[in-house]
Amino acid sequence: MESKKRKWIITSAWPYVNATPHLGNLIGSVLSGDVFVRYVRSKGDEAIYVSGSDEHGTPVAVSAIEQNITPEELTKINHAKIKDLFLKWNISYDNYTHTHNPTHIQFIQNFYKQVEENGLVSTKEDDVFYCEHDKLYLPDRFVEGTCPHCQSENARGDQCDACGKLLEPEDLINVHCKHCKQTPIKKRTKHWYLDFGKTEEGIRGFIEDNEYLPSNARSASLNFLKEGLPSRAITRDLEWGIPAPFEGSENKSIYVWFEAVLGYVSAVKEWAEIIKKDPSKFSYFWNDPNTRSVYFIGKDNIIFHLIIFPGLLVAYNKGLPPEKQLTMPFNVSSTEFLNYENDKFSKSRKIGIWIDDALELAPVEYWRYSLLRNRPEKQDTNFLWDQFEKDVLEVNDIIGNFIHRTLTFIGRQYDGKVPEGPKESELDEEDQKLIETIKTSSKIVGDLLERFKLKEALNEIIGIARQGNIYINNKAPWKMIKTNKIKAGHTFNLSIQMVRTIGILLQPYIPGISQKIFIAIGSQESINDVLWDSASELKVPVGQSIPKAKPLFQKLDIKELKKKLNRMQGKPEEENTEEGTSKQNGKKKSSKQKPTIDYDTFTKLDLRVGTVITAENVPDSKNLLLLQVDIGEEKPRTIVAGIAKQYSPEEIKGTQVTVLTNLEPKAIRGIESNGMLLAADMKKKGAALIRPGSGAPNGSLIR
Repeated sequence: MESKKRKWIITSAWPYVNATPHLGNLIGSVLSGDVFVRYVRSKGDEAIYVSGSDEHGTPVAVSAIEQNITPEELTKINHAKIKDLFLKWNISYDNYTHTHNPTHIQFIQNFYKQVEENGLVSTKEDDVFYCEHDKLYLPDRFVEGTCPHCQSENARGDQCDACGKLLEPEDLINVHCKHCKQTPIKKRTKHWYLDFGKTEEGIRGFIEDNEYLPSNARSASLNFLKEGLPSRAITRDLEWGIPAPFEGSENKSIYVWFEAVLGYVSAVKEWAEIIKKDPSKFSYFWNDPNTRSVYFIGKDNIIFHLIIFPGLLVAYNKGLPPEKQLTMPFNVSSTEFLNYENDKFSKSRKIGIWIDDALELAPVEYWRYSLLRNRPEKQDTNFLWDQFEKDVLEVNDIIGNFIHRTLTFIGRQYDGKVPEGPKESELDEEDQKLIETIKTSSKIVGDLLERFKLKEALNEIIGIARQGNIYINNKAPWKMIKTNKIKAGHTFNLSIQMVRTIGILLQPYIPGISQKIFIAIGSQESINDVLWDSASELKVPVGQSIPKAKPLFQKLDIKELKKKLNRMQGKPEEENTEEGTSKQNGKKKSSKQKPTIDYDTFTKLDLRVGTVITAENVPDSKNLLLLQVDIGEEKPRTIVAGIAKQYSPEEIKGTQVTVLTNLEPKAIRGIESNGMLLAADMKKKGAALIRPGSGAPNGSLIR
């Protein structure tokens, strides 16, 4: 990583203003961009994060017609709603604007006047598609039909999402209007075109020289260049949009795709002039070739950001002095699609979760954590309720558990004051290993973020917390304190140092939790003011007072959340058809209820808190894990558990579990198992471990 202060423009794709974003929209651009900009800010770099609502184009105009209001009224209402939702999701935009604002409109008109002066704009009369039913010239995205390359029946007049080919409306087979599905006619009109062929060399240099672009995005873009770039119409016959600035272009507007992407530039201009009241800041960022501009998008927007947008910059920069040229993109970070339970998000079919509904169901930090934990970086992935439940358990059992154990012990045993740490000569192998983890943490996680591997970086942070749990288990300070309270305190001095480290590393991902962590360790600092590299320092002072420990996370009833979502979406309540239940007189009754037992029989069960020290798969078994579990005895217990289909060895290692300890030993696959983990039988979904939620010491009796 570089130590020099850098300059960044971070952007996310502009969501259409006529629809509330869903979880897939959020992780594909907005949330990913927020993680990265929070990281570079914490590195001490200069960074601005901009985006806004895409307000123009036919989809918005048609939506307004359907609602019997003007497009401007519609966009004003929806933009305010989306902007407020992003604030509730803790998205740290410096300027979340919209495309129908004076700064953007003037910038776009001046931009295309400059492109025209550079000799890249021409006119042509042509026959274009016109819908007689809707009385509308159809823009490319409102012309649908069959793709001539892959035969997908859902291709649009500008691009086929199935094969990624750029198209012209005339290329499509079986053409129809997207809105009314009727076949349009051809009607003569005049449009202004941009000669993209003259920008190819500049685009090619940008793509070939960029080491950060994913290989699939680079190869796809170079293949497009091989086919040659045709001239593209940059005007449309549409009232709702930015008026075209060319002579004779009255009643024409700029095609939305040729002005919305330039919002990345105008949003910084608006930020400088209106928010910061310092117009020079626009040039400071956009006219500096060393500024790194990064665009977080979904894969369906790759060609527009790797071909169209760079081409527009090349066309504008042609002939301008270096100090007036706009900087080329540094990277376009694209994700694959996030689907919902193996299906596409669909508002009309009530499939999926929208970002306003999500906040009604669970705290925002849970959503941020789970979405980033499953960020679709290499392939399409699914939001699965089972996975969401697993993620909530993970953050509670690994991160929350380590922090709560540390702070609870200090609170109870050291009067809520950070105990003294070990001297250099007093460090044992476990201490040295933990300190090394702390000292290398910011570089290891930071290097992954520098390469835009957000998911992998979060996995590394979880691994650090897991090591913290293992460290406490191996040191067993609850035993040591009986004979040497000072030495036991050394363990928790180092543990609270790691708690601080985790708080800093989590800040880009779940900033609200990070701030709670800093409050919990008694720090007066705002997490947003803490520098990234200080995560590798041991800076919690001896004697610092900490408040009474409170759990950072709460467990969620996923079943109830799903029922609530169904009610919110107007779906019927799902009937419980799992084995073991039946309906009698309208009530559900268990058909497999076991006979009652007396209290004395129950007290014979020795249930205790334990922590998994090691975990590995049992050879030749898909369902069994071989565990070593510390339940406060001299040696850990060997337990064979049938949970491998639901939990990997890496996930369960370092987490607390509930153990039935006085069960008669049983040989399983030739291994003597000395105990049983308590788990809920989820039928076809497998087993869900019953875990302690308070960070109790190993061996604590469960009553």
